Amino acid sequence: MKKVVIEPVTRVEGHGKVTILLDEENRVRQARMHIVEFRGFERFIQGRPYWEVPVLVQRLCGICPVSHHLAAAKAMDRIVGGENLTPTAEKMRRLMHQGQTFQSHALHFFHLVSPDLLFGFDADPAVRNVIGVARKYPDLAVQGVMMRKFGQEIIKATAGKKIHGTGAIPGGINKNLSIAERDGFLKDIDQILDWSRGALKIASDYTLEHLEILKPFGSFDSNHLSLVRADGAMDLYHGNLRAIDAAGGVIFDQVDYQEYLDYIAEEVKPWSYMKFPFIKSLGPEDGWYRVGPLARVNACNSIPTPEAEKARRAFMALTGGKPNNITMCYHWARMIELLHAAERIRELLNDPDLQGPDLVTQGARREETVGLLEAPRGTLFHHYRVNKNDQVAMANLIVSTTNNNTPMNRAVERVAREYLEGVEITEGLLNHIEVAIRAYDPCLSCATHAMGRMPLIVTLEDAAGRVIDRRARG
Repeated sequence: MKKVVIEPVTRVEGHGKVTILLDEENRVRQARMHIVEFRGFERFIQGRPYWEVPVLVQRLCGICPVSHHLAAAKAMDRIVGGENLTPTAEKMRRLMHQGQTFQSHALHFFHLVSPDLLFGFDADPAVRNVIGVARKYPDLAVQGVMMRKFGQEIIKATAGKKIHGTGAIPGGINKNLSIAERDGFLKDIDQILDWSRGALKIASDYTLEHLEILKPFGSFDSNHLSLVRADGAMDLYHGNLRAIDAAGGVIFDQVDYQEYLDYIAEEVKPWSYMKFPFIKSLGPEDGWYRVGPLARVNACNSIPTPEAEKARRAFMALTGGKPNNITMCYHWARMIELLHAAERIRELLNDPDLQGPDLVTQGARREETVGLLEAPRGTLFHHYRVNKNDQVAMANLIVSTTNNNTPMNRAVERVAREYLEGVEITEGLLNHIEVAIRAYDPCLSCATHAMGRMPLIVTLEDAAGRVIDRRARG
């Protein structure tokens, strides 16, 4: 067997690698994505007071901290009996969440993905990067920076800081939005909306122009999971769980996410620190699913903002109204959500409840709770148990990228078999593997945890590199 290794996978958040095993005829025998870093948040927040959790857990990541901040805050709302937020608190959190969605989608599309789309998967890596984009398409590069800045400023105004803020607290928030802050955002919102329409057009035009290549590229039928409102519309902050199969059939619908353990389980495999979730009723072999923009657009009945809903209908028309299982269509779906976020930000900025004085509420105390929302990368589960001393006794996080673990591995294998078998392997061909992974916008730092004890292996070598001794824990 010949082993080909891609390490690290580039233009993603966090550290991962891909290994491909080829036989003597250069046929792919195995292709896997390995997550090689470990973050032990579920362990080291144990014993901490529950009110610290929304601030602590967002240290998982510098790209999507708001998602963890809000998911944990939603969980702790229930600990203090404050899940029925005041209108000001809920709308401030929703504005924070839309700012996060907007900045994250803009970052991914313009900085991480656009080099592949603009220069080609096989382009010289010295050019195929964000600096290359800035040199050849300076207006587009500046647009991406300014769009992300707008989202980050929304986060700062609602959470107190652009990264690792403190705005959401158990039962509410700690500030409202001032008139001056509101007016500062409103003067830029028309430009933001116009840029969002342009980004959507880039993504949709690219997909349609390259459809014959993109259709099979890392694509496969799959189940899809997301939150939806009671009427089936998309809701990124709150709702119930819906899962559909590859043809659009309903697996389950309007499931209270407090009961997620009745529907979702996690499998552990020895070659990755990232677990493999699946739908219990279907089992680990058939029950894996996709989350994120593609799944959300597929699973919802509508998007509750007019321009994004029009874009959703055009997107679904590509597959005759059935779920779209083309992996590279994640980018198109992501830009639909970018436009939706901009529309919702405009709506919320014009809502006078954001200046309301009632910020916090509380009620009957609980000891176990689940907080869930749709992070930019997909459905995010935060599950906690708090003891009578107000300390976290148990935590389990199923992060968006964890939910996409099996689909990403399938995409890696699919592209490897299509492009690497029987040919001389070049950097450009290996980048095809990374392109398939980037479609999911993985956040590998967030997604890693392990079941049981961490392995510990110590190898002692002499000066010539010969192994003298080796010890493994246990």
